[in-house]
Amino acid sequence: MDETRVIVYRTKPECAEENARLIGDVFTELDERGVEGVSYVALRLDDGVSFIHVAVVDPEDNPLASSPAFAAFQAGIGDRCEEGPSPSTATVLGSHGVSDLS
Repeated sequence: MDETRVIVYRTKPECAEENARLIGDVFTELDERGVEGVSYVALRLDDGVSFIHVAVVDPEDNPLASSPAFAAFQAGIGDRCEEGPSPSTATVLGSHGVSDLS
């Protein structure tokens, strides 16, 4: 059964662009490898330093767990953050057009 994970955090101002680049690398890798089994969106808020990630994955077969780009993103997240990351599991109450966000 799939699980929805929501991660919220705020980076240090000087780390926001690097964080955004690393996130971009994850999506590039997922697209290039044609990875299936994950629905994933990452958002950068208007303040420029706050980020929200929403991923729907099978917790026992999460393709992000074997992604080199995702590992690189996670490797320094604690050093880049001013607050968080704060992960939560969520229940999807509804969704419309999510695939149209990019």
